[in-house]
Amino acid sequence: MKNLTLCSVVAIAAMVSAVPAMAQPADQASHLDVNQLFATTCGWCHSDGGRVAGKGPQLMNTKRSDDFIRYRIKHGKEGAMPAFGSTLNDADIDKIIQYIRALKPEQP
Repeated sequence: MKNLTLCSVVAIAAMVSAVPAMAQPADQASHLDVNQLFATTCGWCHSDGGRVAGKGPQLMNTKRSDDFIRYRIKHGKEGAMPAFGSTLNDADIDKIIQYIRALKPEQP
C-alpha cells in the first residue's frame, strides 16, 4: 500500500507537469501531449506506453468500452489507480482514449 501511495503521488505530480493548462473549461480543445503523459505518468503502471501490463493492465487491444476507460481515468480505482478527473478535462480524456485505441506493437 505504501508503494502504491508513493506511486500515486509521483503519478499525480508528473500529471500536473504534463498538463499545460490546469483550469481549462470542459469544452476547450485538448493540448495534452499524451505521449509525454504516458512517458512520465501512466507508464509507472502501464508499461511500454500501455502496450504491455505492468502494475496496471495492458491497454493495447483492451476490450473495455470508451465509457469504462473514461470513468476509470476520471474516478480512478481505490488502491490501484489515482483519479484524474480534477486534472484532465473531457477533451484530454478523449485524447487519451484515442491514444489507447491507436496503440500497436512496437516494431523492432
